[in-house]
Amino acid sequence: MLFRLCGPWRPGMLGLRLRARLPAPPLWAAATVPALDPGGWYEMLASSAPVRAAEGALALAAAGLRGLLTLPLAAQQRRVLAKVENLQPEIKNIARRLNQEVAVCARQLGWSRKVTRLTYLKNMRRLVSELYVRDNCHPFKATVLVWIQLPMWIFMSVALRNLSTGAAHSDGFSVQEQLATGGVLWFPDLTASDSTWILPISVGVVNLLIVEVFALQRLGMSRFQVCVTYFVRAVSVLMVPIAATMPSSITFYWLCSSLMGLAQNLLLCSPRFRQLCRIPLTKSQSTTPYKDLFAAFYAKFISRK
Repeated sequence: MLFRLCGPWRPGMLGLRLRARLPAPPLWAAATVPALDPGGWYEMLASSAPVRAAEGALALAAAGLRGLLTLPLAAQQRRVLAKVENLQPEIKNIARRLNQEVAVCARQLGWSRKVTRLTYLKNMRRLVSELYVRDNCHPFKATVLVWIQLPMWIFMSVALRNLSTGAAHSDGFSVQEQLATGGVLWFPDLTASDSTWILPISVGVVNLLIVEVFALQRLGMSRFQVCVTYFVRAVSVLMVPIAATMPSSITFYWLCSSLMGLAQNLLLCSPRFRQLCRIPLTKSQSTTPYKDLFAAFYAKFISRK
């Protein structure tokens, strides 16, 4: 029999179909942080060691550091998701056989429909867990990128806020004075918001591109994935007016980080780079990913007009 109460069964293990990964969390993921009373949670965050350490980095350098830290984690995430995807044929086969065995036991032991269903789900969870252990691809490993990237983004944003408002000083001089004249092009003052809205709109556009790259690569998304995709699109648009109220140093960092995220996503589509990162081949992997992305983008947004 398949499960313990009807006898041991070890044909393999099952992994439920993973939700497709959304592009690593874009820069809009953190909300605008208002100034609070002294001693509040924001002041504690602003004076914390990670934020103080981040104050020593510039926005562009911080984006580069983000790439060095997150690219290996992003590759590991793709590796885990690829292994899970390759398990799906085995998963479907085991699910079918388990369902048959549960039905046999249900008839023999006179189980109700509720008991039959609960028994099936309990054994499926056990088999899924064993399958993940066997192939070393537990889905939680795919979330490590989020737990590293999001705090780093928050700490850097708060650190840049401190520098731009004069809350951070170094050896008696304020970095704010340098930021006030350290900008380029249309935003020479990094302590002021971008009155042209070029930086905020660019942040929104890049984040939307990240979402669309994710959506165009996946066919037949579940209802939940579709809802999440629309939610992320809405947040990307909402981040435009939020970024417009931020100092240009923060908005510029958000833009650099978003561009880095977009570049990482596109790079991880490359078959050669995936092979270099030892990401397993999958059935859904294209040999011409960039050509397919362009064709899908053209069909969705251009040919309809």
